[in-house]
Amino acid sequence: MNIPEIVAPEKAGFSSKRMERIDALQRRYVDDGHIAGTSSLVYRKGHIVHASAHGHRDREAGAPMTLDTILRIYSMTKPITTVAALMLMEEGAFLLNDPIAKYLPAFEDAQVYAGADVNGPLLVKPERPPTIQDLMRHTAGLSYGWFQDSPVEEMYRLSADERLGCSLEQAIDSLARLPLLFHPGTAWRYGVATDVLGRLVEVISGLPLDEFFRRHIFAPLRMNETGFHVPEDQHHRFASMYSIFEELKFGADLSGLPAHPPLHLLQAANDNPYLQPPVLLSGGGGLVSTLADYLRFAQMLLNGGVLDGVRILGRKTVELMSINHLPSSLVPIGIGVNRSHGFGFGLGVSVLVDLAASALPGSLGNYGWSGAAGTRFWIDPQEELIGLFAMQMMPSDFYPIQTEYRVAVYQALER
Repeated sequence: MNIPEIVAPEKAGFSSKRMERIDALQRRYVDDGHIAGTSSLVYRKGHIVHASAHGHRDREAGAPMTLDTILRIYSMTKPITTVAALMLMEEGAFLLNDPIAKYLPAFEDAQVYAGADVNGPLLVKPERPPTIQDLMRHTAGLSYGWFQDSPVEEMYRLSADERLGCSLEQAIDSLARLPLLFHPGTAWRYGVATDVLGRLVEVISGLPLDEFFRRHIFAPLRMNETGFHVPEDQHHRFASMYSIFEELKFGADLSGLPAHPPLHLLQAANDNPYLQPPVLLSGGGGLVSTLADYLRFAQMLLNGGVLDGVRILGRKTVELMSINHLPSSLVPIGIGVNRSHGFGFGLGVSVLVDLAASALPGSLGNYGWSGAAGTRFWIDPQEELIGLFAMQMMPSDFYPIQTEYRVAVYQALER
């Protein structure tokens, strides 16, 4: 899908002159060789007021980054999976405080890691069972295995190989055999919870996750270029992936790197897993998409669940999704040692709860999420604004360009 008409920024309360800083920011990173390519979009009050692309989507082939480049959106899949589940909730299929095991029996015997003795891990019954709400807000006790703060993390890493090439059903059954990292609701840990939620969507709906997405979200919203792989006739539009590491590992030590390390090709556009349909349909991070497609998803949320006369969610369900669901003791959220100051978490999205603590311009109630390769979106209901940014680089937070982009958007807002 092409980007719709871009109007003069002044039509939606922005300064054209000050919006030039958005492009200057991205050009600087690209021209200095720190990032191969970027693209971005700003939408406000019914109008796209900025959309631009810089650098290359495939540096080796000399292919430019364009507004219709197909991107790995990784964890920006999570809000889509959450919306799918909330659609089923609206149909009366479940309640948020239902135990996961009611629909996924593999979790019936879930236990919590409580230390170890000479005989091995000590496991105890959870104080309460993990619920669907826990899956949506990352308080179920699940993880990704990225960190070093618990032996459970190592269990995730050691079991990763057995999930390779598995179906979603097989992968979730395997994960259910691992102990929970903590008692549900007592901590926030980013992890595989949304993949479990995707499996729940399959079980309740009776459809594979990709088919549920296509029928009930992508087709109604005309998100025709979003899916779990890149169709063969569109391979030429897919972006390569880059990294400051020749081989990327989560938790890699950044301390010894120079301020501006060279950029390495991590995954070529013409040789990567996304060119074929996957066996595992990851509701936590499996989708590819475009700026135009994801804008339509974000517009639907900004509009209270409806777009172009097509209602995906009820208005009050979107309100429920986009408020903070964490107690104050679990705010701010953080992935590892990196804290997102000022942010709590709703259902599938982070939520800005303390503007001063965030040290960023914006509005209370901003919500959105990002992807591991540097894609990000946020919705500001107060300003009727959507911001979208994209690059294809890991680790995505090595440079602060995503945060600087947010500042550049808001500083251009005049009324």
